[in-house]
Amino acid sequence: MEEARGPNSRSSFGFGESTSGGRFTSEGYSSRTFGLSELKKRGHGSRSWIKIDQDGSSKILELDKSSIMRHCSLPARDLRLLDPLFIYPSTILGRENAIVVSLEQIRCIITADEVILMNSLDGRVIQYESELCKRLRMNKDHNDDLPFEFRALELALELTCMSLDAQVKELELEIYPILDELASSINTLNLERVRRLKGHLLALTQRVQKVRDEIEHLMDDDDDMAEMYLTEKKQRLEAYSSDQYAQTEFSEGVRSGSKSEPVSPVGSLSGTHRGLQRAFSSIVSSSRHENMLSSSSSGENIDQLEMLLEAYFVVIDNTLSKLSSLKEYIDDTEDLINIKLGNVQNQLIQFELLLTAATFVATIFAVVTGIFGMNFETSVFDYPSTFHWVLLVTGFFCVGLYLCFLFYFRHKKVFPL
Repeated sequence: MEEARGPNSRSSFGFGESTSGGRFTSEGYSSRTFGLSELKKRGHGSRSWIKIDQDGSSKILELDKSSIMRHCSLPARDLRLLDPLFIYPSTILGRENAIVVSLEQIRCIITADEVILMNSLDGRVIQYESELCKRLRMNKDHNDDLPFEFRALELALELTCMSLDAQVKELELEIYPILDELASSINTLNLERVRRLKGHLLALTQRVQKVRDEIEHLMDDDDDMAEMYLTEKKQRLEAYSSDQYAQTEFSEGVRSGSKSEPVSPVGSLSGTHRGLQRAFSSIVSSSRHENMLSSSSSGENIDQLEMLLEAYFVVIDNTLSKLSSLKEYIDDTEDLINIKLGNVQNQLIQFELLLTAATFVATIFAVVTGIFGMNFETSVFDYPSTFHWVLLVTGFFCVGLYLCFLFYFRHKKVFPL
């Protein structure tokens, strides 16, 4: 695992080699080939990892994908979940010899003896490394019921749940005052702030929901939980290896004893019978070994992991409930804003009706005054007071007509007066 990498070996992954690039330059397509070659080198290049063992000591290693795949017996598709260049949702996978964990910024491979953590400057990665080393050193002299892989997995779940819950609390402190301000004063600035925070809320809800679904999926599948008992499978493998070694030593001793004794027909038959028994016992033991490695653990052990997952399932479900309550509060505020906007729109429509009625009445008065303003001969102009009476009658008629409009609107309950 710990491969020594000097300056010469590092240059093979960098931009130092340009022999092929110079040859292609004369042909006119060197930049395209250079980009493809660099992408290939990036996919197979080394990355910085942090190795944490059971004693709580950590060190930084430079490892490539092939080394990790050989050491942890993982396929390449599992390592893609840990690649920071790709964006994958939170995932926890149980494999034969390792647990692949990708929870937010914490991306690591947990084995029965060590944790291989993706090195990063993110605060949660640094906190995970320091806290795990601290807990392992403190529990070195104490007997812990949880195996090493579950303690590492527990810390990853704990930090992820705490980080998501902290983000939810921060969002609550930011969004509740803005919603209250928006409910009292509707303006463009507050609407833009609420729109931005609502997008943040939806993205955070998806992340929390994915972590919750992943934990729930593990709790519902006993086989996946059984695959995560790496320490128990390692102990079974060591016990099987010791049994095989003891059987091999015993068979070699029997063979050496049989060679020193004289051979008789009866002895040869009994020796053949014992050889068949040993072959049959080896076949049975190998089948038992496969069954032990592939079968699920006992109910008590699965319950142990299930209780661990259930504890953090309750925490993440509570965080998701907070987000649901916050979304409901936003929806209620939007409904209140829509009601207020609808009320304002109704008031504008009422005012428009009153203005239209007043315009109609004023038009009638203007028509009468316009008729008398025309140049035609009539006996009405012989009496100056007659024009004043026409204006008064027309004015009273217009006022009465406007009052009739108001009573009609009130009768039809268009708006209360």
